[in-house]
Amino acid sequence: MLDRSRTRLKDTEWTFTPDSNGNHSTAAATLACLMDIRDELKRLNSLLHCGNFLSIPRTLVAIKQNTTRRKRAKR
Repeated sequence: MLDRSRTRLKDTEWTFTPDSNGNHSTAAATLACLMDIRDELKRLNSLLHCGNFLSIPRTLVAIKQNTTRRKRAKR
C-alpha cells in the first residue's frame, strides 16, 4: 500500500511499502498513476475553457481574411 494514507500530495514521488511477501502492490502503483493523470486532466480542462484559447479560431479566421490576396477583376 501507499505510505501516505489519506493524504495526497501533488507532483511528488510515490513510495510504496511491500506487502508481507516482499512484493509491491500493482494496485497502489496504478492508483498513484491515475491520481497524477487526474491532476493533469484537470489542468488541461481548465486551459481548454480559457477565453483566450476559445478565441483562437476567430483570430485565425480574421488573419486568413486579412492576408488572402484579392482576386483580380477580369477585363
